[in-house]
Amino acid sequence: MAASSFVSLSLDPPLVAVCMQKTSTSWPRLRRLRRLGLSVLAQDQEDACVRLSGKGDRFSDIDWVPTADGAVFVSGASVWLECSLFDEVPGGDHTIAMLEIHRLHTEPGVAPLVFHGSAFRRLEVAADTEVASGSPGSPM
Repeated sequence: MAASSFVSLSLDPPLVAVCMQKTSTSWPRLRRLRRLGLSVLAQDQEDACVRLSGKGDRFSDIDWVPTADGAVFVSGASVWLECSLFDEVPGGDHTIAMLEIHRLHTEPGVAPLVFHGSAFRRLEVAADTEVASGSPGSPM
């Protein structure tokens, strides 16, 4: 299944949160698995995102990699997070799933796919961008 977003939730234990529609037919099956693979798709994987968000055979024509613990990852993604379900809470018409991260793999040179304003976008780093420094609550 495709999730439009996820957020960092905790460092200790390492948790991310993903919101699942209560009408999802995939989440009830996925939530029972020992390990879940969360792939942050790369900017050139728009077709994979569309396929994974649809119905039917979502992994048709998508290269994927399984782990010994049962997680499945999309090949070529910018980040892989091997997770397990930590907890769930209701959130309106969604269920907020908190996932504990057990393993992490990143591809630093691979930009993530961004979906914003009902369209796929690309991140761009400006050449003249300076990193601001300062402590929380202080002016930058």
